[in-house]
Amino acid sequence: MYEMHTESGRRLTALILETFRLNGRLLSAGDRLVGDLGLSSARWQILGALALEGRPLTVAQIGRRMGLSRQAVQRVVNDLVSDDVLELRDNPDHKRAKLVVLSQKGTDVYSAADARQVGWVNELGEGLSLDDLDIAGTVLREILRRLEEANPEGEA
Repeated sequence: MYEMHTESGRRLTALILETFRLNGRLLSAGDRLVGDLGLSSARWQILGALALEGRPLTVAQIGRRMGLSRQAVQRVVNDLVSDDVLELRDNPDHKRAKLVVLSQKGTDVYSAADARQVGWVNELGEGLSLDDLDIAGTVLREILRRLEEANPEGEA
């Protein structure tokens, strides 16, 4: 016989399932929003990690920040380098782990995607309670913190 869910476990399971559905819809919406810019949600996510950090990162650092495996990030980075959206630079702290940098083309593409996201997210958020959004963010960050504590390596 196996354990039964506690009430909080049952509700968290329901939230996790909704989060999976939401993630799928967000990825599809992102693909539609920036597809004509040569981006997918996966590509946009990598550009965003670099743009928001404001400095070069290694593939492993991008993976940890985004909750993705190093291998998954490496595949996308390789494609973006081939498309001249990203550049790889020598890393003074590590001989083999190159630093990933936005190229000028990458900066331009990310800026165009970011501009589209503003109008899209403003419309999506119309009428949502600011307090509810803050609570949702707090809960999601706490779940993330607990998952990261349980898996400090940060790989998905």
